[in-house]
Amino acid sequence: MNHITRTFDILTNNEEHQPLKKALSIKKNGSWRSFSTQEYRKRVNLISYGLIEMGFTKGDKIATVINNCPEWNFIDMGMTQLGVVHVAVYPTISETEYLHILSHSEAKILIVANEELYKKLLPIFDQIDSLKEIYSIEKIDGVKNIEDIQLLGEQKKSKYKEELEERKSKVKEDDLLTLIYTSGTTGLSKGVMLTHHNVVSNTKLAAEFVTYLQYGERAFSFLPMSHILERTGNYLWQIKGLEIYYAESIETLAADMKEAKPHTFITVPRIFEKIYDKIIGKGRELRGIKRALFFWAVKLGDQFDPNPANRSAWYHFKLKIADKLIFTKWREALGGSIRGVICGGAALQPRLARAFWGAGIFVQEGYGLTETSPLISANSFAHPKVRFGSVGFIPDSVQVKIAEDGEILVKGENVMQGYYKDPEKTKEALKDGWFHTGDIGNVEDGLLFITDRKKEIFKLSGGKYVAPQIIENKLKESTFIEQIMVIGENQRFTAALIVPDFNYLHNWCSLHQISYRENRDLIEIQMVIDRYQREIDHYNKDLGHISQIKKFHLICEEWTPESGDLSPTLKLKRKVVLAKYQSKVQDIYKQS
Repeated sequence: MNHITRTFDILTNNEEHQPLKKALSIKKNGSWRSFSTQEYRKRVNLISYGLIEMGFTKGDKIATVINNCPEWNFIDMGMTQLGVVHVAVYPTISETEYLHILSHSEAKILIVANEELYKKLLPIFDQIDSLKEIYSIEKIDGVKNIEDIQLLGEQKKSKYKEELEERKSKVKEDDLLTLIYTSGTTGLSKGVMLTHHNVVSNTKLAAEFVTYLQYGERAFSFLPMSHILERTGNYLWQIKGLEIYYAESIETLAADMKEAKPHTFITVPRIFEKIYDKIIGKGRELRGIKRALFFWAVKLGDQFDPNPANRSAWYHFKLKIADKLIFTKWREALGGSIRGVICGGAALQPRLARAFWGAGIFVQEGYGLTETSPLISANSFAHPKVRFGSVGFIPDSVQVKIAEDGEILVKGENVMQGYYKDPEKTKEALKDGWFHTGDIGNVEDGLLFITDRKKEIFKLSGGKYVAPQIIENKLKESTFIEQIMVIGENQRFTAALIVPDFNYLHNWCSLHQISYRENRDLIEIQMVIDRYQREIDHYNKDLGHISQIKKFHLICEEWTPESGDLSPTLKLKRKVVLAKYQSKVQDIYKQS
């Protein structure tokens, strides 16, 4: 893979060495549409020819707000092989963020996925001088379409064929590939500058963790490709020669996955938790011996150890029975062919990792940031380079050291060039070549462990420090708890805001003949509050005195990016949540 130094070299390599009849596929109007490697190349070049005719030159910027689809790849490769910088923007951010990113990046055109995004972004487009046109992937009356650029390219391809090759040769590995604006949990996002070398070197590194995947196998893609984890994963699947499948919509995700039968996909813990909860929910609907066998298998999975030496012959025998009776159905729910899943973006509950490994699915938790392209460390698919609760081993090409205050510092080919047009914040983040991650952690036996975000650790009024993420991750093991935020900065004790798992809670209420009108009434019922207190008491036993939850409030609405409580990468916006529930927080800490 030494000849691959720029992202678009991946496509050239695939043309020559691992072409596919179904390189990219998407479900549309109930049927699959596939593009071969040859068709992929054709459309990429048509985009390039069209952009040359439109006057784009190296260093210009194009912004996209696009859902996962083959066209994302056509546009991405088509612009980057000209040296045009791809500004990939999340489809779920606020109008304030759109205005900031599109003006700050100085993008010349904006490409959107559909009519809904077009209508949302049109008023913002009118406020930004650098933006000259809006294009759409979906056909919209009166709006320029991405096919117009391809049609222009078709008309001009003979004119620009040699020029395209010349322009490609002038794109160097250290040239800027993309601006990715980090969502952040406070303030406006920063534009992370990543080069071709940053991303390609990280893609090659990631390939070392998935050697079990073979040319011609299938990957499923549903995390936003504006997310660096999914984007690097997208290049990874291509460099491995996998077929890539995209769902028709989030609503059809499960059904489309069953049809695509992927061997792998990328996810974040929040989605993984929902998959697990759905599987467990199906188990609860069973009766008699079937229910008993299901939860016997779950318990067996909870005991899984990746070190074969720690698994007895008797355990293996039972696991084979559990696999035949129960775990095959888990894999069928994910398409039936799944082997490995990459999980990142936040801490994964160790019990989930154990359960899925026990079910024959490698869940490879990793760690990284947008600023590191993203991979810093990851769990492998075999002992000894995997440990549940860690974010994996640190490869030789990435240097990691722990600062005196516990902060994780990183140096390597994967580290960004800096923040776009922001030298001060770049200096804060990059010191003597070391990127300051803002995460607190430690290294044991070459494995990296994350304990919390530096900025999220808070101090109680008595002077003791509390790391909220550790506590939250522990309490989310409860089947009663969907989401939780630990609070207590400058207060006398640690407390929490809890969003119940209402599906589970409703079933519990039915069993105990508790009646209610709606969720806001349900969370005020004393029997329910008492049940949550018992749950808190149970998990408090495993926490130090300072970290134990002394009081809590139940919240009746889920926290989502749309509600403004989570970032696009599903991280808690703690200040937003605190402000939103200020009265409940005050009630928790009022003098008794």
